[in-house]
This record gives sequence, structure tokens and C-alpha cells, in this order.
Amino acid sequence: MKQSSDILMCYLRVTQHMSQQFRSHFGRLNLTFPQALVLTVLGEDGPLPISALAERTGSANSTVSGIVDRLEKLDLARRERSEADRRVIYVTATDKYKELRRKAETNVSGYFSSLMDSMEPGDRELVFSALEKLDEALVKRGQEGGE
Repeated sequence: MKQSSDILMCYLRVTQHMSQQFRSHFGRLNLTFPQALVLTVLGEDGPLPISALAERTGSANSTVSGIVDRLEKLDLARRERSEADRRVIYVTATDKYKELRRKAETNVSGYFSSLMDSMEPGDRELVFSALEKLDEALVKRGQEGGE
């Protein structure tokens, strides 16, 4: 039976490897990891309010707002006021970002898909099951106020 410290160290190594791969990829696109994460969410989910974007990326609204400011300066994202409710502002990826994404050799989803595809189906299922259980435990702990 593995000790919790062994599991934690393995988790940290995996996240470090993934972060290095993503940073390397996005560095080639001249983007920081947080910028790339915001753009990836926008590219997959379409226009979103800052609050939804913050929730999807696990960041604070103010952090995402600053990232969007920098992405606007790079002409990769823009803010648009909702036609239905003028108080709501959506963030959307620009055509320049969409072109950059098309030209990129790989993206987060593509990299991760190729990694998962290199594993045996049973191993993929084990990874998914274990991550799902970890996510459930974290959500439960958060609901109990133990964050």
C-alpha cells in the first residue's frame, strides 16, 4: 500500500512534467502558460464572461482580467459587451489567435490526447478513475470547509 507522501510526490512529478511540456509548447507561441490556458478555454468554449473564465481556469477574476488585458494588447483576445445585458462583458478569442492555434503543431488537448493514446486502454482507464476519485475527494473536502 502506497503512503500518502509517495502519492503526493508522484502527483507533483506528473504535474511538473506536464507543466514543462505545456510551457515549452506555449513558449514557442510566445505565450505564458496562464495566457495559453485562458486562450485554450476561450478557443474551446467560445466567448465567456470574466467570472466564467476565471472559474474554468481556477483563477481569480482579477488575475484573469489582467491576463485578458495583456492578450488584448497582443490582439489575441477582446472584450465585447453583451447585446442582451449591457452590464455583462464577454471575452472572446480573436481571429489572430485562431490562426496562431491552427499554425501551432500541437495544442494542450492534442498533446494530452497523443500522450493518452500512447497508453494501453486499461492504463488510460486507471488514470481516469484515479483522477476522478481524487477530484471527488477534493470537491468533498472543499464542501466540508476544509480547503
